[in-house]
Amino acid sequence: LGLRTLTIIHWALKIVNAQRAKLGEDPLDIMSIPLQDRPTFEMLKRAETTAVFQLESRGMKDLIKRLLPDCFEDIIALVALFRPGPLQSGMVDDFINRKHGRAEVAYPHPDYQHESLKGILEPTYGVIVYQEQVMQIAQVLAGYTLGGADMLRRAMGKKKPEEMEKQRGTFREGAISVGVDPDLAMKIFDLVEKFAGYGFNKSHSAAYAVVSYQTLWLKCHYPAPFMAAVLTSDMQNTDKVVGFVEECREMQLDLVLPNVNQSEFGFIVNDDGAIVYGLGAVKGAG
Repeated sequence: LGLRTLTIIHWALKIVNAQRAKLGEDPLDIMSIPLQDRPTFEMLKRAETTAVFQLESRGMKDLIKRLLPDCFEDIIALVALFRPGPLQSGMVDDFINRKHGRAEVAYPHPDYQHESLKGILEPTYGVIVYQEQVMQIAQVLAGYTLGGADMLRRAMGKKKPEEMEKQRGTFREGAISVGVDPDLAMKIFDLVEKFAGYGFNKSHSAAYAVVSYQTLWLKCHYPAPFMAAVLTSDMQNTDKVVGFVEECREMQLDLVLPNVNQSEFGFIVNDDGAIVYGLGAVKGAG
């Protein structure tokens, strides 16, 4: 994917590292920032996520306020859960209620649990959110190979009845062979099948979550350089610039009006820490 966000991070870091060099500090390496930074998560819980990759839509902000994510695993889940399937199926409500102790955390269901699934489902409070979890459950509960588990994942996603019937038999026999009660295994199979259609690829979600977290961390710790980079990336779109300027005011950042002696083509941060309006965002300036 070509992501504009990666450019925004790059531009923000250029401004940050120029500032750090002046102070005699080492350049910031975005890949080594701590993934459990408290101020960043406090900001996330307040849903102050305008201009943050994947987390800025109104619907997503509503979900953040309900979920109150407090660890990196929760951001991965946010990206995976904010889709029509999980939102309409009640899966998101289940996830939120379990996280906040309003519903029992079970692996995967209070009536049908197996202790071997705890390690797989613990990060998502017992809710089957990811396709990888579907594959791991088949591996642990019914002795599937990873290749076989991937075939099961695809069959469940496509919902082909004849293929599912075949998999059902394989799952039952596999469960017996690894010493799992076949009736319990089939109850869990039905639950897995129900959620597999909504399952999202965790590796994809985690990669997105890293970029979301990096932009969120920059917005929290280096707000002016981050917003300058965001403004530069959208400076041809006046409506977006207006929205981001409004966000800068809400963040109580100083903004210097276009000034031929200070401004550059893009938005920059001056020595006083104020954002200087980019001349490239002025309509008709060649």
